[in-house]
Amino acid sequence: MVSVAGLVQLFIMILVNATVAALMTRFFRVRLNTKWGPVVFAAVLIPPVLVVLTQAMGALGLGFDLGSSSFVVGLLILAPFALGLTFDYFWMPAPDEVTLPDKYQ
Repeated sequence: MVSVAGLVQLFIMILVNATVAALMTRFFRVRLNTKWGPVVFAAVLIPPVLVVLTQAMGALGLGFDLGSSSFVVGLLILAPFALGLTFDYFWMPAPDEVTLPDKYQ
């Protein structure tokens, strides 16, 4: 049976992975000035980072046994990846639309 503490730990793992995916997406969008560069870098570099983060948090004792590896990949890697990309592309303004003070330009 799953405890409340286990569910809270699972939610924390999902939140950490989604935050890392959103921050990495924002970094790629700000640094790369090409049209497809941020998309390609996000698709290639973010999932391995999320796999390493999931393994590290599991080694620290967070979470519980979800039963199958495909469920773990879907819940802790694909869902936060999609959530992070969606957060950055649809909620945050585009890097070109942000105005910076004169001392940063």
